[in-house]
Amino acid sequence: MLPKKGQSADLEKKKSLFFEIGLAIALLLVLIAFKWQVPYEETEEIINYQELSDVDEIVPITRQEPEKPDIKPPVQVRLQDVITIVENDSEDTPNIEIKDDQISEDSEIEIKTAEVAYEEEEIDETEVFVVVEEMPIFRPDICKTMTEGNIELNKYIHNNIKYPVIAQENGITGRVFVSFVVGRKGEIKDIKILRGIDPSLDREAIRVIKNLPAFSPGKQRGVPVQVTYSTAINFILQ
Repeated sequence: MLPKKGQSADLEKKKSLFFEIGLAIALLLVLIAFKWQVPYEETEEIINYQELSDVDEIVPITRQEPEKPDIKPPVQVRLQDVITIVENDSEDTPNIEIKDDQISEDSEIEIKTAEVAYEEEEIDETEVFVVVEEMPIFRPDICKTMTEGNIELNKYIHNNIKYPVIAQENGITGRVFVSFVVGRKGEIKDIKILRGIDPSLDREAIRVIKNLPAFSPGKQRGVPVQVTYSTAINFILQ
């Protein structure tokens, strides 16, 4: 047997009250949602205004028509006068005389020869040549060619050079380029330093070249001339 509910515990009588309370709460929530404000940060509105005066003038694109080539009128061919060859029917023959000089193997022919005189070009003895037909040769008593003379020249320089003490103490080495002139008699003159290293080494190079034995003079068309000559002296510390 089910127990009976008390009248105070019967909720059916309060059903309409609960419905009105719920409806009021729902309406309140809707109103709160409409009134709710979300915080936001102000942003700067960037608008680029461009004045009409700053706008570049739009240049219309034009198309250049290709030039039509000049058409030359056709060349008119002009007929020249026509030359017709007509056979000569006349019996007259041209008067042509042909003489036959009788020349036999025994005939003597006289041949005249004209003498041609050659003018010899004068050579300036004071001019200094760089290249001549016959170059100077060092020690012509033992050397026959320029190559042999150059070998003998290097030997002479190596045997007679004296390394300056100042250059040795400072450890100065290098190559000194010297030029000189071989005179018309084979003598040495006009000694110059083309590229030096140290004053002491340059002086020693000039001393050795100044004391060189005589060369055989250079010759141009068989005439002794002055010829410039150059060599290099290498200073090496051992």
